[in-house]
Amino acid sequence: MQKNDTNPVSAWDIPLALVLLTRLPLPRLPEKVFARQAQAAWAFPVVGLVIGTLACVIGWLALTLSVPPFVCAVLLVATMTMTTGAMHEDGLADTFDGLWGGFTRERRMEIMKDSHIGTYGVLSLIASQLMRVTAVATLLSAGAFLAIIAACVVSRAFMPLLMAALPNARKSGLSHSVGAPPVGPVAVSLALAGLTGVLLLGGQVILPALCAALVVGALALVAKTKIGGQTGDILGASQQLAEITFLIAMAAQL
Repeated sequence: MQKNDTNPVSAWDIPLALVLLTRLPLPRLPEKVFARQAQAAWAFPVVGLVIGTLACVIGWLALTLSVPPFVCAVLLVATMTMTTGAMHEDGLADTFDGLWGGFTRERRMEIMKDSHIGTYGVLSLIASQLMRVTAVATLLSAGAFLAIIAACVVSRAFMPLLMAALPNARKSGLSHSVGAPPVGPVAVSLALAGLTGVLLLGGQVILPALCAALVVGALALVAKTKIGGQTGDILGASQQLAEITFLIAMAAQL
């Protein structure tokens, strides 16, 4: 596989996407595979399918042991977080700290790069986790495991879209090193997420997906205005906001 590999899909893309977005113990991939990081973005929804399924297995096991739904929801969300190494939650916190904690583009970028967490970041994590756990608990009480899996899948389809639609705001970092995916992988990602959502939820997927798209669109607009584009933190925040919005919208339909 060469640096100029432009094949839209490769057998290596799914394991590569898992390496990029999770902390699952996977075999070491050949170095040449990492040249496809941008093209492999089509497989991000597949990563969501894996994460959502693993988390739902934990939630289901807890429910069968008569653990209260809210505690099951905490365990399920904790499984999601540990599987990804909390990278998306970290991005959410850094995004809120940076976009609302600085008054100039340079200061916002500096805050987002800082490893310390600020007030906005702490509050965003508290609020997001409360909403996430509460929505998941509601869905678990109704046995709506497929809705949780769909949320994990659909929310990760927006990441390649933002990578392609917005310029990199920083000349370093993971998002910059990966690069912008071509149109093909972005389209495959969206189609894959849409098809999976329909297969899992039927027509019920439409409203939550639209709500998630609106929230991600708003984030993209704010990011473009305040820092001139996207970073890895913005991508992580988009996943979290899309997932939470999807979960809440699904819970509201019960």
